[in-house]
Amino acid sequence: MKRKSTDIFIAGGGVAGLTAAAAFGTAGFDVTIADPMPPVTAENARGADLRTTAFLQPAQQFLNDAGLWVRLAEFAAPLQIMRIVDAAAEPHITRDFDASDISDKPFGWNLPNWLLRREMVARLDALPNVDFMPGTGFKSMLARDHSAIVTLSDGRQLDARLVVGADGRNSAVRLAAGISARVKRYGQKAVTFAVTHDAPHNNISTEVHRAGGPFTLVPLPDHDGKPCSAVVWMESGPEALRLSQLDVPAFETAANDRSAGINGALTLASPRSVWPIISQIADEITGPRMALVAEAAHVMPPIGAQGLNMSLRDMACLLDLALAAPDTLGDRTMLDRYARARHSDIKLRIAGIDALNRASIAGGAFTQDLRAQGIKMLYGLSPVRRRLMEMGLGVGG
Repeated sequence: MKRKSTDIFIAGGGVAGLTAAAAFGTAGFDVTIADPMPPVTAENARGADLRTTAFLQPAQQFLNDAGLWVRLAEFAAPLQIMRIVDAAAEPHITRDFDASDISDKPFGWNLPNWLLRREMVARLDALPNVDFMPGTGFKSMLARDHSAIVTLSDGRQLDARLVVGADGRNSAVRLAAGISARVKRYGQKAVTFAVTHDAPHNNISTEVHRAGGPFTLVPLPDHDGKPCSAVVWMESGPEALRLSQLDVPAFETAANDRSAGINGALTLASPRSVWPIISQIADEITGPRMALVAEAAHVMPPIGAQGLNMSLRDMACLLDLALAAPDTLGDRTMLDRYARARHSDIKLRIAGIDALNRASIAGGAFTQDLRAQGIKMLYGLSPVRRRLMEMGLGVGG
């Protein structure tokens, strides 16, 4: 059987892989994307990803160029203010970081993951040069001078000039390339769910800090006529599992206590999911005819909305290099440039998020006081505050 030829093969049909396929396909490249699991694109379907993703401001143009933003904009909840509350301090310390200090746009926009998959799959359906193969996985690859032979789980093979591993933290592409990854475990898990609440969120994303990890409320569009937010509640592993198994009234009581009353009384509005909290970085992000993006390259705790937004910077960098010299797609020079551009930034941002998470976990009175004083100091210095906000968006960094 003759092997199909494609410019780019993408392993992984999650949000990252679907975004990459839309971006490269819209740019005119022939793209084949495969994932062993068909995407779940309905909120109430079994296996739906009920988490949300906050796209920071720089992501809007990338999504627009990929033909995605026009499909997502009407569902997106803007994030105008990032609020930090230190609930361990008495009285509580609250500081607001307002996007208007640095821009005429919000920091970003929040969307449910299941909806992202629905709209992204629809976009791929509209691109004749993108072949999406749900239910088919990556098995192996053999890199040659001008392409890689990719073998799929159903035995089919194809020739790809560039293989993109967007297949998650346990990436089969990374393993096939013999690339190891360094993992740091925090003993934490995140309980994720949605709530309705009495007070409007006013497009404010709030991180409530206390020992154990942050309790983050991120704006969503109204649900059944009530203000609604997505919640990421980070706790020690055993405590997160305990919370996830409480009956609804007991869980709501615990969530209201942990939220410090932010947004008023909280009412559970979705099932609960539990996710492990780790940081992970691949020792290399390229190999012969192969590049890693998103969680195949880096994983970090869900603080500051950095995870997928770092992934989009991976994709934007790779796409820019491909468009600058399409004849060299997937060759060593292109991939070396990608590694130089992205690997150091990935390491720096993971180190920063690691430090923030460890400060959030801190439970002793002394370390909590240091955290509180740090929040006051950083907020009180206007140039530092604005620079921190710009760095959080990825501006100049």
